[in-house]
Amino acid sequence: MKKVNRLMTNICSDDLASSKHFYTTLFDFSISFESDWFIHLITLDNKYELGIIDRNNEIVPKDSQTNPNGFYITFVVENTDTIYQIVQESGFECVSEPTDTFYGQRRLLLKDPDGTLVDVSSPIKNFKF
Repeated sequence: MKKVNRLMTNICSDDLASSKHFYTTLFDFSISFESDWFIHLITLDNKYELGIIDRNNEIVPKDSQTNPNGFYITFVVENTDTIYQIVQESGFECVSEPTDTFYGQRRLLLKDPDGTLVDVSSPIKNFKF
């Protein structure tokens, strides 16, 4: 069987404290584990996990230690505008303010402290294709 038991994204970081601050400020993550090279975040309901790892740590392959390209992380939340308000108050980097998309999502684009593109989306109520 090809069952997936767990899926976790790990983000390579130059500054673990800044990355931790970004993700715990914007989303309902708590710290499950923290060391000088790795931080494990988990949502309050224990459903979703995010790892933040020192990009120069020996377990990160050398060719994976560069800034990310060709992908982004999406967080689906109840209200994108609430997250945007926190972004403005916190001074995080905003790539695109919240906008309504043709596919029924209200979308906000951010960059985390290490340059990872972060898509924050929420469903538009009563949207019909």
